[in-house]
Amino acid sequence: MRLLLKLKSKKDSIYDTRYYHKASGFIYSLLKGTPLEILHDLKTYKFFCFSNIFPLPKNEKGEIIYKIKQGEEFNWLISSPYKPFIEVVKEKLEEKNEVNIGEMSFYVEDIKKFEIKLPKRNVRLISATPIIIRIPERNYDKYNIPKEFRKRRFVYWRENLPFEAFVKQLEENLIKKYEKFYNEKWDKENLIFEFPEFKRRVVCYFTLNGKEIEAVGSIWNFEFSYLNKEKRKILSFGLDCGLGERNSMGFGFINILD
Repeated sequence: MRLLLKLKSKKDSIYDTRYYHKASGFIYSLLKGTPLEILHDLKTYKFFCFSNIFPLPKNEKGEIIYKIKQGEEFNWLISSPYKPFIEVVKEKLEEKNEVNIGEMSFYVEDIKKFEIKLPKRNVRLISATPIIIRIPERNYDKYNIPKEFRKRRFVYWRENLPFEAFVKQLEENLIKKYEKFYNEKWDKENLIFEFPEFKRRVVCYFTLNGKEIEAVGSIWNFEFSYLNKEKRKILSFGLDCGLGERNSMGFGFINILD
């Protein structure tokens, strides 16, 4: 389930490209005083994600300028497979009627709640924010990670590492989240992601425990010629909770392309 927020900027400001943890913090602030406020401290999957604030501000020539003018209109999407989470966030946003993310400040003009229904055939998905995948040290030999790229504990996937490593780790991550959320096993043998198309690498920044972390993410298209009932269920789940890691910081947000 998703919320689409229509926003209007309250003042002139700079579009902060490293606002992921600030946006995440704002969402957690909406949960205070509710039964969901414990979510922040749980050492498990959070089961929510969010998009960039879009569109990026541009000048008269159509060039991105990263400057927000008072009164400009933007959109923001927040998603989760857990409906009570969506209901609480929607209720709190309607009460608060504003979004404050770092120096960026917006009025909430409108909120729409909706679900994405995946069709059976010819489905195209795109990562609207970078997907972060780490290859753990224990899998270096399994995926034939070149010696020069191996680091202690893990390495972030990037395009000069084996393609199989990305797909397998992406699927394992999604299945673990699916099994945790639904408390049921995913015992299907077929690949979930049939035709992934790598688009580009993206360097990502987020703050963790007061320290800024530099990570490597990537943008992808995913195409599916046919989706049976089981695949539609797990992919719909992925659309709501995000793909890859750090979803609660806005990474791995997925959209469906018409």
